[in-house]
Amino acid sequence: MRYSILSILRNALAGNRAWTPVWRFPEPRAAYDTIIVGGGGHGLATAHYLAKLHGITDVAVVEKGYLGSGNVGRNTTIIRSNYLLPGNTHFYEHSMKLWEGLEQDINYNAMVSQRGVLNLAHSDGQRDAYARRGNAMRIAGVDAELLDAAQVKAMLPLLNTDNPRFPVKGGLLQRRGGTVRHDAVAWGYARAADQRGVDLLQNTEVTGIRVEGGLVRGVETTRGFIAAKRVGLAVAGNTSRVAAMAGLRLPIESHVLQAFVSEAVKPMIDCVVTYGAGHFYVSQSDKGGLVFGGDIDGYNSYAQRGGLPVVEDVMEGGVQLFPAMSRLRYLRQWGGIMDMSMDGSPIIDRTPVEGLFLNCGWCYGGFKATPASGWCFAHTIATGEPHALNAAFRLDRFASGAVLDEKGVGAQPNLH
Repeated sequence: MRYSILSILRNALAGNRAWTPVWRFPEPRAAYDTIIVGGGGHGLATAHYLAKLHGITDVAVVEKGYLGSGNVGRNTTIIRSNYLLPGNTHFYEHSMKLWEGLEQDINYNAMVSQRGVLNLAHSDGQRDAYARRGNAMRIAGVDAELLDAAQVKAMLPLLNTDNPRFPVKGGLLQRRGGTVRHDAVAWGYARAADQRGVDLLQNTEVTGIRVEGGLVRGVETTRGFIAAKRVGLAVAGNTSRVAAMAGLRLPIESHVLQAFVSEAVKPMIDCVVTYGAGHFYVSQSDKGGLVFGGDIDGYNSYAQRGGLPVVEDVMEGGVQLFPAMSRLRYLRQWGGIMDMSMDGSPIIDRTPVEGLFLNCGWCYGGFKATPASGWCFAHTIATGEPHALNAAFRLDRFASGAVLDEKGVGAQPNLH
């Protein structure tokens, strides 16, 4: 069924009895051409683009839980392409363009809201650095505006601009940035992939990767062995554990990243705001709650929860920026498992095992990269070679020294 205003009206008049299931619940087949391990945003996007762009529909997405149960449903929903280095700039700008056409592409309301992303500057040096970044963005064809303190104050009347220690000197604004409903991204890509013939295998945990003679043969699962010529790993914080099943040791670590949401209030922040003097970012959801986060917890963990020191640090940053936040009740907290690479940039590449492909190391940038990640990973799997957009995201860059150090935000908390 194609979603449209006509289908909504038709079903409303028919008592909503004609809706079809969003996707199928197939039994695993003995073999597929391609298996994608991980039913999150990146895995589902990869399956969609494999089918749509490369005509590869003999695909299974294998997920140990339910679709979207990982980081795609555990983030702060921010999208942006305000990067400095060429290896990242063009990749994330491609992702932004895919976000802008996503809902028409997958015929699903993902609630793409281009409300703007504003990075605050708190010193003359930081303002100069943002000017450099903005100039690099505009040279690459990406929108960027450098605002002074008065312009920032006009955008955010409740912002504490006159703090004596960290006064707001201005900011870098990308108006095309914003937020997207994270759950809808997973559901929309899953539905689109399913309609093109991809099998979505939920509650199917991978327990092993069968490799013979340097070639991948398939995956062992809790529902039996499934053969495949090609296997793509898109399992975020569990990448180290899953890759170890094929004998790979990767330059990534798993860390907890917490996020928070407040009670619903009247509109007070109409864009995404990041704190330049600390690691804090906030936006206001359509329900009225403030959604925000900060640093990773700093210790290795596979648990989807976090510790109190980071909670305190995030709350301090929020109240310093917006004193009115101190009056709010905070409803809930959750954690996602981040696959932190050593240089803060992702890995999309082949592995030394023939037919085994890797998509990981997303650090803080995984959600915003979802469309381009799936697009590039599908190209890499289908052709056996990286696309120009992910050519810098090679696995062997840590051996060769060709790292892509966008901000030094890697796995070690002292680099933040």
